Order: sequence, then C-alpha cells, then structure tokens
Amino acid sequence: MSSPPAAPRPLTLIDWLIILVAIIGFAFDTYVLLTMPLIAGPALAELLHVAPSDPQVRQWIGYIFWGSALSGGAFGLLGGWLTDRLGRRRVLVWSILIYSISALGGAYSTSAAMLCLFRCTTFVGVCVEFVAAVAWLAELFPNAAQREKVLGYTQAFASVGGLLVTVANTVAVKYATTLPALAGSHASWRYTLLSGLLPAIPLLVIRPFLPESPAWREKRAQGTLQRPSFAALFAPELRRTTVVTTILFACAYGAAFGAIQLTPTQIVPGLPGLAEVQKPMKALRQKEGALRQALQDPGGEAAAHQRTAAELKSVLGQEKAIMDQVKQAGNRVQFFQETGGLVGRVVLAFLAVRIVGRGRLLRLFLVPGLILLPLVFLFPGRQNLELLKYGMFAAGFLTVAQFSFWGNYLPRVYPMHLRGTGESFAANLGGRMLGTSAAFVTTSWFAPLMPGASSFSKVAYAAALMAFLVYGIALVASWWLPEPPAALLPD
Repeated sequence: MSSPPAAPRPLTLIDWLIILVAIIGFAFDTYVLLTMPLIAGPALAELLHVAPSDPQVRQWIGYIFWGSALSGGAFGLLGGWLTDRLGRRRVLVWSILIYSISALGGAYSTSAAMLCLFRCTTFVGVCVEFVAAVAWLAELFPNAAQREKVLGYTQAFASVGGLLVTVANTVAVKYATTLPALAGSHASWRYTLLSGLLPAIPLLVIRPFLPESPAWREKRAQGTLQRPSFAALFAPELRRTTVVTTILFACAYGAAFGAIQLTPTQIVPGLPGLAEVQKPMKALRQKEGALRQALQDPGGEAAAHQRTAAELKSVLGQEKAIMDQVKQAGNRVQFFQETGGLVGRVVLAFLAVRIVGRGRLLRLFLVPGLILLPLVFLFPGRQNLELLKYGMFAAGFLTVAQFSFWGNYLPRVYPMHLRGTGESFAANLGGRMLGTSAAFVTTSWFAPLMPGASSFSKVAYAAALMAFLVYGIALVASWWLPEPPAALLPD
C-alpha cells in the first residue's frame, strides 16, 4: 500500500525551522568529515613527531579512515533501526550532538590513537544523522515535487559545508598563533577540528520547536507501526533494491574517499613546485630534534640555553612557513572540489523533478565520471597543480551529486517501518563501511604497488585505479537499479 498523493502546501515558520535544521545537519556532516583530509598530514606529523612525508603518516591516515568508517557504519546501522523504533527527530538531534562533541575531543588530541578515537565517534554521529534526516524530511513533505525539492536543495548544503571547512582551515592556518593554545599547542589543525562544535549551538535553541514525523507518530499511536528488522530488507520484494543500492552507495563513497578526498594531503604536496618547497624539511626536522635535545641538558649556561631556544624558534618558524604553503595549496584544490560538488548537487536537485527514470538520471553522472576521473589523477594529479584544481571541480561535480541522488531515491523504495533501517543499510554498510574503506585500500594496498618516485606519486596512480574500478562497477550495477513506484511513499 502507498500513501495517497498530497497537494503542495505553503511553508510555515515550523517548516522553515525544519529546513534550517536539515541544512545545518547536512552542512556540518560534510564539514566535520572533510576536516580529516585537510588536517591529516599536519596533525599526524605533529602527533607522531615525524615529517608529513613519513610512511607512518600514510599508514595512520589509512587506519583512521578505515577505523572511523567501520565504527560509523556499525553504529549507523543501529541508528537507522533506532530511527524506525524511536522516531526521526529524536535520533537526528542526538546524532548532531554526538559529532559536535567529538569535534571538541579531537581538537584536544595528544596522540594519533586519541585522534583516531574521536574521528570514530564523529563518524558515528554523521552516519546516523544522514539516515534520520532523510526519513524525517521525506515524511514531513508528502507532496512529491515539494519533497524532491526539499531533499535535493537541503542536501546541496552538504557541499556548502565542504566549502566552509576549507575556509575555516585557511583562517586557522593564518591566525593560529594569535588564538588561545589547545592542548598546549597553537597548531592550526586543532582549531579546524574545534570549529565542528558550532552546529550544537543553534540546535539546542531550535530543538523544542521541531515536530516528529506526523505519519510515523500517527502509526505508532495507533499501534499499526510494524517492528523494523534487517532480515525484512531481504524479503523477495526488497532483496534486489537492498543489494543494488548497497553496491552503488559503496561505489560512490569509494570514489570520494578512495580517490578525491586523498588529494589535498596525499597527492598535492608531491606536485612539482611544492615538492621543491619541502626539500629543506628533512634537515629542519633533524635540526629541530638536536636543538630540543640540547635544551634538555641541565648543565649548559643560561646564555647558551637562550641562544638554543631562539634558534629552535627560528627553525619551527621555517617549518611552519613551508607547511602553511603546502596546506594552502591543498585548501585551494579542496575548495575547487567542493565547489564542483555543490554545483553537482544543485544540478541533481534540478534534474530530479524533471527526469523520471532514476537509473537514467544516475548514469548521467556515471558515464562521464568513468572516463574523466582516472585521467585527472593520472595526469594533472602528478604534474600540474593548476589543471588539477579544475579536474577536481569536475570530479566533485560528478561524484558528490550522487550522494544527493540517494537521499532522494531511498525514501521512495522502503516502507515506513523500514525506511530508516533500509537507508542505513545502504548508506552505512555500503557507503560508510565498504565505500570509505577504499581510502585504506588506495593508500595501503594499491599505492605500494604503483610506479612513482615518491609516496605522493604512488597515491595518484592508486587513486586513478580506484576511481576507474568503482565507477565501472557502479555503471554496470545501475542497470539493475529498481525504479521506485511513481511519486508515492510506501506505507
């Protein structure tokens, strides 16, 4: 059975508050997730006391990406089930609070393991939030055209979050030394992480005014709301939907995390020009270590101690100037990629109400992506920073738009009592656990087997291979994607 068609209605103040919360949630989902690609190199280099090009940094990036994805995916599955059991609004609010508080903990990390822990809890909040928000919005706006527009355009703000975190990181790099110390450090990456606490503030103010999904609340009050079950996702009428959407979600996240999001920290620093800038870093790190050891000698004269401290300060300043130049280049590439993602989401929202066939709509992004993304990493990804920026705009356009596609598609193919559970299975098992683990595969499995004189060049080759694989699998799987029933939400 399906709910009858509903007429569009004028948006009330409460509707706008709902949309505002969804915008905050989607924007800061991306915001807190994309802090890691921007700060991974500097943060882990500081916490591990090694150079950013050290293999330990690459290994820990893989551990953090994979560990956080597995944690977020596992708890995200539970969150989807809880969304169907406890309600959309309650789970949504708590999920945003979880990832906001985790951002605060991450900013005060004193070891790589501590940073990994808080990145895991950040992922938990984000993975739950997406599922709860999509189910909530879909049921609050039952009119088909209105629902597609609200889901499409609110999800577009996820890419605004990506732009905001790029700006925040740039500001943090510039003004870190003038801000209060965090964990005894003025490192810019700490302030970037701390800014992820921001969405909790308006949420605490708005929360009392937010309604629960009327359809879900009514069914629960009447005692007709069925109990959610993961096994029900594999009933004959839903099995194909569950399997295909999980594969396609995994491919979309595989392209994003196994290729695109590695670019700012794992590819850009190795480009011609930037590689030359970083050549003095090895000698500076060695000199820094020697100076720190000299300062620990209690038997030296006070004047000599002061000269050593002044020299250490000079060395640290030189290191910071080099790293700031590299980080700013990564930020520019990230900005182009996020701008492309924003444009892609807006185009998807526009096309979603005009192209009836969901498979046809998805292939509009998959076909050019299969050709373009590998070329971006094979050529400008190893040779040209300026061309890479435009290539990443296109990569973001084609890949990030697919995330909005799933936010519009999934509510239409699962009944109400399985809506959160079904969305969470595809998004979390497929996207967050399998898809994001592509970052580990790219950096730890593919990259060591690739040609190239540096780890950065190896990652570029590996990212090209990953992009080709996941886009090829997605294009094949898209032909088995079930078409949802008309414009109605299943009851």
